[in-house]
Amino acid sequence: MKGNQIVSSLDTILTWLTRLAFVNLLWIFFSILGIFVVGIFPATVAAFGVCRKWLLWQKDFPIWSTFKQLYKEDFITSNILGWILTFIGVLLYVNYRIMTNSGEVFIGIPIAFYLLNIFYVILNIWSFALLSHYSGSIKQHLKNSFIIGIANVHYSVAITVILFGIIYVSLEFPGFIPFFSISLGTLSWAWISLRVFKKIDSIKVI
Repeated sequence: MKGNQIVSSLDTILTWLTRLAFVNLLWIFFSILGIFVVGIFPATVAAFGVCRKWLLWQKDFPIWSTFKQLYKEDFITSNILGWILTFIGVLLYVNYRIMTNSGEVFIGIPIAFYLLNIFYVILNIWSFALLSHYSGSIKQHLKNSFIIGIANVHYSVAITVILFGIIYVSLEFPGFIPFFSISLGTLSWAWISLRVFKKIDSIKVI
């Protein structure tokens, strides 16, 4: 009996490792397909969508065709959203460079700058999660991501810590990157965000 349980557990672990590796490779492939410039954002949303299905107990679906479909469906929207956030990030970086080269500045300026960076991280965390889970305009996703991120700041912190932890491990062990970095990060990200979305959906139903 114990032998069968061990074999079953190993089979489950290997199945999930294979799934995660496959999604990670699909993310790389579709990002390259879009020359990264227009591929990375829809590939991220597609990976998020696949992980979301797993977490909703939809396991018997074709990963390749599902990933491809989600990639195509959200191609334009995810790119617009992604490049808006990228532009904001560039502006923040330019302001950082100006601030560091300006000598002494009023103490309120660095405080305001770091607050803006926190808000920017929140927008990045929740915008793509919302895009994968709900229908809506980009303006709605940006507004709702800010509201949800602030209202659930502990979840925002948890996602940030997990993603930075995975980035750290990936940099320490580069062999981790081609197979698990993106998929494991996205799965963790989706798992936490789904907890928040289920609470929101239950309130709407009530």
